[in-house]
Amino acid sequence: MRPIQMVDLKAQYQAIKTEIDTAIQDAITSGIFINGPKVNAFKANMEKYLDVKHVIPCANGTDALQIAMMALDLKPGDEVIVPTFTYVATAEVIGLLGLVPVMVDVDKDTFNVTAELIEPAISEKTKAIVPVHLFGQSADMEPIMALAKKYNLYVIEDNAQAIGAKYTFSDGSVQSAGCIGDAGTTSFYPAKNLGAYGDGGAMFSNDDEIARKLKLVANHGQSRRYYHDCIGVNSRLDALQAAILDVKLKYLDDYAAGRQKVAAYYDAAFADMDMIQTPVRQHNSTHVFHQYTLQVPAGKRDELKAYLAEKSVPSMIYYPLPLYEQDAFKDITRAATPSFPVTEQLCKTVISLPISPNIDEEQLAYVVEAVKSFFA
Repeated sequence: MRPIQMVDLKAQYQAIKTEIDTAIQDAITSGIFINGPKVNAFKANMEKYLDVKHVIPCANGTDALQIAMMALDLKPGDEVIVPTFTYVATAEVIGLLGLVPVMVDVDKDTFNVTAELIEPAISEKTKAIVPVHLFGQSADMEPIMALAKKYNLYVIEDNAQAIGAKYTFSDGSVQSAGCIGDAGTTSFYPAKNLGAYGDGGAMFSNDDEIARKLKLVANHGQSRRYYHDCIGVNSRLDALQAAILDVKLKYLDDYAAGRQKVAAYYDAAFADMDMIQTPVRQHNSTHVFHQYTLQVPAGKRDELKAYLAEKSVPSMIYYPLPLYEQDAFKDITRAATPSFPVTEQLCKTVISLPISPNIDEEQLAYVVEAVKSFFA
């Protein structure tokens, strides 16, 4: 049996090696490594895939979040609502810009923030909401957008984990996750569903003026060469990464289907195990399974992880310490509630299993047997 990986990037590369190698060689031969035809081609294909008016590539997903907040003219002291259960980057850029992260709990089943949890946290200083589409499915965006309209707030979607997921509104219309709010962001970190062979990111918007500002801020605040309209940053997706991503974009739906097949296998295997809660799907979103995350009893999770490691089964804990307990945020955060019971519970109980679309049935059977033997 091949060694099991959380995401088997080597196997993924081997399957499309000829296309990737050709794309890289073409990019090198062109001599154009910053912007240029490769970046423009990927941008256009990404816009078509997501059915969004504007894709603005950048250097990484954290930059994408920062640029979005700069482009929306958020000022020091403004409050931005974020979930407590997410990767640090979501709140990190808020603190970096002198904004105030206001943390709210998440739904116990989907792990995503909801409008019901957001509304009590809104104050006169609130300027934006950052819903995170965690682990591969969209947050429930229709009520969040209604809430934003009610209070005149911006919505910046953190879509680093759910690229390709589709959200269905009550009227039957469908939009891509990350393309519903005023701006959306994503990461092309190699282990993402659409991953580069290095760092990369992008921003999305259907608003022409916001897209203009996103592009401006990402390029030194420069509207034309050597003329700078605002303070910006230098954040670019290089041509080599764009060429790689453009190849992989053609296979993104296949990768999602592969992950969904693995998730269905796990679901069936663990269906009769009362000690395990398998992932709950948001009713109006597809799930592209950036992670397949179980909940197991508190006190057993760390033992399970150690046991799986002994069996050469990789696993990950996302996230062991909530944002509001991180030293970096203790002096800059406004807590929306005295406690965050769901986040506190999730940090003690979640564990993610291998979800590579390249994992084979022998490997899956081995992972399942290892989990079951621990609870036997």
